Amino acid sequence: MKLRHGLMAAAAAAAIMAAPVAKAETFKYAFQGNLSSLDPQSLNETFLLGSLGNIYEGLVLYDDNLGVIPGLAESWETIEPTKWKFNLRKGVKFHNGNDFTAQDVVFTWKRALTEGSDQKVRGSKIKNIEVIDDHTIIIETPAPNPILTADLIYIYIMDKEWAEANNATEATSASADNTNNYANLNANGTGPFKIVDHKADIKTTYERNSGYWKKIDSNVTKVEFTPIKEAATRVAALISGELDLVYPVPVQDWKRLDEAKGVKALAGPEARTIFLGMDQGRDELLYSNIKGKNPFKDIKVRQAFAHAINLDAIKKKVMRGASIPSGLMIAPQINGHVPDLNTPYAYDPKKSKALLAEAGYPDGFEVTMDCPNNRYVNDEKICQAVVSMLAKVGVKVDLLAQPKSKYFGKVLATGGFDTSFYLLGWTPGTMDAENVLSSLLSCQNKETKVGLFNLGNYCNPKVDELTKKVGSETDQAKRNAMIKEIFQTVKDAYGYLPLHQQPLSWGVSDRVTVSQRADNGLDFRYVVVNK
Repeated sequence: MKLRHGLMAAAAAAAIMAAPVAKAETFKYAFQGNLSSLDPQSLNETFLLGSLGNIYEGLVLYDDNLGVIPGLAESWETIEPTKWKFNLRKGVKFHNGNDFTAQDVVFTWKRALTEGSDQKVRGSKIKNIEVIDDHTIIIETPAPNPILTADLIYIYIMDKEWAEANNATEATSASADNTNNYANLNANGTGPFKIVDHKADIKTTYERNSGYWKKIDSNVTKVEFTPIKEAATRVAALISGELDLVYPVPVQDWKRLDEAKGVKALAGPEARTIFLGMDQGRDELLYSNIKGKNPFKDIKVRQAFAHAINLDAIKKKVMRGASIPSGLMIAPQINGHVPDLNTPYAYDPKKSKALLAEAGYPDGFEVTMDCPNNRYVNDEKICQAVVSMLAKVGVKVDLLAQPKSKYFGKVLATGGFDTSFYLLGWTPGTMDAENVLSSLLSCQNKETKVGLFNLGNYCNPKVDELTKKVGSETDQAKRNAMIKEIFQTVKDAYGYLPLHQQPLSWGVSDRVTVSQRADNGLDFRYVVVNK
């Protein structure tokens, strides 16, 4: 079998990088969705942030195994419980030649808090940034923060002078007409690659940044990215040699790649949880035939939905055995995972019908479900399966499946949380449970910048109180105990309906070696083309 797992690929990459680097090469790859924006604060989406992480950088970076390493800050230290001193890297230049300084860090942080930004949750982890000199800053946090460095990874530093010159001082909204924001279609980072041509729905071309501040072992000097929605087309292009890497690959095609010459399937566990959310905040659902009240406010209705969904059937029929059914909102790779709470809700359609009747809906009701159709592995097929299962207990679901750009523009905070029932996937960028607690499980609060990805506004003051404590607790045992209590509370309330962890599913040419990270990010620094 040629199926290789991510850790094996990483080891192979390390072996190749130890040898002399081959001649410069072009690397071509495809993903099912497009690169919707070049603005690093427009959308908190793993694919977008992973792509832009090759252009922009944070003060801190991830390596090929999600280890935290110095980035634009070469070192840091805690000088008080709520104050961190960062020594910024000297001699770094943006792609346009401008110098990187402390003022760029301050500007980026403030920009992350502007109206259109999807990075407000991360930006809110900083109370103030004091500039000591051009290459020294002190970051003050509202409370002690044991995972501050991980929060800083995806606050990509932008060039203040460039943004001001191009009227791009505010973040691009994922829900608005973005044609007028210069940063949406142009990029100027400090990263190892720079964009030389970008047509969002057609192709994006990167070239190596010859002035990059750090030596990397990749021999790639040019990268071509093409969005290809149809899985069959992606796989065919890989097998024919037109592309070097494609993802995701339908799990049913792993065998086909295994049998083809010159390609292989690259698989492994992803640290992403796919789940269903319900509008529990509004007094009346936006998209339902029930008027004057909100069925999802009733725990019996949420229970009915949970017990109507057969996760084993989704695993077997939709995911071809490659998913891991989940009872938690975080994957096992995430710090704070609670194994004894990871048992999924039991499939029991008879119980679902009885619960709906008890709630006053003996004949069910109608509701619209929002779903992306080019973001996660088999996302639309999963939604179709859920629709079919709910129909069996009397709930009629009108499925609205859209490309991710339209989907996110509709359901996120910038779109007014315009949804009643939805499917979403989440990988905490910090690889820590706190990110899920503050982003997904906390009550929506625009002032404190928490709960901004809690699209259905599940809200429990107890969860909010504990989440604040988790964010500042440095004793790991106490921290884990509070995390467990939060997840138990949410699970007992049927606040969300976890489905599964999806697999990392890439197709790779034998001529390239890549590192497959658990967050599904593609880092060009670790790509080597072999000829």
